[in-house]
Amino acid sequence: MEHLLNQQVIDIEISGIRKFFNMVSDIDDLISFTIGQPDFPTPEHVKQAGISAIKEDFTSYTHNAGYLELRKAASDFVLKKYGLTYRPEDEVIVTVGASEAIDIALRTILTKDDEVLLPGPIYPGYEPIIRICGGVPIHIDTRDSQFKLTAEKIKPFLTDKTKCIILPYPSNPTGVSLSEQEIKEIASLLKSKDIFVIADEIYSELVYDNAHYSLASELREKTIVINGLSKSHSMTGWRVGFLFADQSLCKHFLKVHQYNVSCISSISQKAAFEALTKGIDDAKIMQKEYFKRREYVRSRLSEMGLEYVKPDGAFYFFVKIPEGFSTNSFDFALDLANKAKVAVVPGSAFSEYGEGYFRLSYACSTEVLQKGLNRLEAYLNNMS
Repeated sequence: MEHLLNQQVIDIEISGIRKFFNMVSDIDDLISFTIGQPDFPTPEHVKQAGISAIKEDFTSYTHNAGYLELRKAASDFVLKKYGLTYRPEDEVIVTVGASEAIDIALRTILTKDDEVLLPGPIYPGYEPIIRICGGVPIHIDTRDSQFKLTAEKIKPFLTDKTKCIILPYPSNPTGVSLSEQEIKEIASLLKSKDIFVIADEIYSELVYDNAHYSLASELREKTIVINGLSKSHSMTGWRVGFLFADQSLCKHFLKVHQYNVSCISSISQKAAFEALTKGIDDAKIMQKEYFKRREYVRSRLSEMGLEYVKPDGAFYFFVKIPEGFSTNSFDFALDLANKAKVAVVPGSAFSEYGEGYFRLSYACSTEVLQKGLNRLEAYLNNMS
């Protein structure tokens, strides 16, 4: 019966990140630097808010967009943190993680043969949705611009078929972000064009060197802001995301969201309210620890002579595979896992422009990082 299925679905593949993780997960004594999962527990007061919601029978459907007090909290959060103004009544939707927010945005704006511009390398979660919608993903090589999708990079790729640009910064897998000036240059380029921008800002609270600046500050009507609590509050399993957009767009996103999930878990919504109010600065503790880890990993990779672009957000290094390794990134990562018992994600999981690199997540303790990097160093020395 497979031949009766949607061919677009048949043609897409499981994420290269998960595929590789599943392949090596049974290796004994494996140190994994693969999944982007914060190693901190959800803050205790947030967990207690979820428990209280259950005990108080807050277990029914909420408004499709999320209960109003939570939307108000989300609106206040982005105003305080990034200077963005969205009406909680009709410009905020609470989604099942940032992933669903991306899904409903793309399914609403895309029609057949619409082109979507993305930086390459990039997180693999966007392209399959674009293809299912009948759109055409256009990856732009950012390897010579420090992995930044700048206005200069975007301009040659704009056509009359361009419907959307995806700006996922701070970036997964590279950890780089865009400066305020670079954001303003993109805004200037797009100001007179009928093109949407999906600004995936899920790592916006985990920046280290410069304050996060959103394109929505410059191009509010065209920008769809995606955010959530998975990374900022270590709430990946709670599945809480947010979509912020102008009311003229949000009313249509809400229709797709409503028919998709009705609303997100009421329990998670109560926990999210606690996170955005009493826990508004919870990410700072994690941010400080990630900064220390970044500096440690940075020093170790440099000592090994490995090349990378300094990450200024998220918790990843995107590292160039040293010269002399004739294998592709997948075979390199598989050999590293088997021989050194260290798992990293092959760069090919992040589009063709990730080939020749590997992603290393430092969302784990310094002790684990030290042990894993010692193994990586020994492996490289042995192979050379």
